[in-house]
Amino acid sequence: MKHIITAALTAAAVLVATPASADLALAKKSNCMACHGVDKKLVGPAYKDVAKKYAGDKNAEARMFDRVKKGTGATGGEVWKMGSPMPPNAAVKDDDVKKLVKWILDGAK
Repeated sequence: MKHIITAALTAAAVLVATPASADLALAKKSNCMACHGVDKKLVGPAYKDVAKKYAGDKNAEARMFDRVKKGTGATGGEVWKMGSPMPPNAAVKDDDVKKLVKWILDGAK
């Protein structure tokens, strides 16, 4: 019985952890983590800071999609208090960009 409960809890933990892990893996695969950290500023801002910046913005997903695909130089060259404008990420599939944007706006959990 003890083994069954342990197995069930382990399976539940995997199911709960999989979406976030998948999105983090997608961010790594797409080379996003070379410049961004989840909760730590690197060259670019931390994803948790990005989520705070866009909190309550009803157009956040569309704006972020454009920023990721075209880079920030295409949106006026805004620099986040440090670092340089983000380069375009045109090679990342649109569906992947949408997943990444939702994950970032959800606080990269």
